[in-house]
Parts: sequence; C-alpha cells; structure tokens
Amino acid sequence: MKKITVAVCAVAFALVAVPVFASVPPEGKDDCLLYGKNCPNVIDSLPERITKLNKEIAKGEKVYTSEELNKLKRKLKEDSETMRVLQKPGR
Repeated sequence: MKKITVAVCAVAFALVAVPVFASVPPEGKDDCLLYGKNCPNVIDSLPERITKLNKEIAKGEKVYTSEELNKLKRKLKEDSETMRVLQKPGR
C-alpha cells in the first residue's frame, strides 16, 4: 500500500513540475527587449537600452533566431536614431 501511495505522489509531483520547467525561457534570451514580456517595472534609459540591445545582438544565433536578431537590430537602429535626434544641438 505504501508503494502505491509513494508512486501516486511521485506521478502527481511530476505532473505539477512539468509546466514549471516548460515555462522557463531559454537561457540568455531577454524577452523584455525582444517582446516586451517578463519586464514589470523595468525602466531603462535610452543609453542603457542601446547597451543592452548591443549585448543581446552580440550573442548571435547561439541564442536568437535570425528573425529575432533582425527585430533586435531594428530596435537598436530606432533607438540609436532617437538618441542622435535628442543629442542634436539646438533642441
């Protein structure tokens, strides 16, 4: 009887643990920069965001797909352009 109880508990624990492990994002990906997910109360300055984008792009295809890299590069280009406009004299 004890063996059956232990087996049922082990199966129940395994079924509960699987969704927890499945929800862990791949190591190294910054979903906050990429999709705007998993970043409650994260407020970066523009230079900090540009630095983060450069670091994430440097990780390359080991971490990101080519589509994701293109998206990060687009965001970097937009943020760099915004930074350039803000630093323009006479504003």
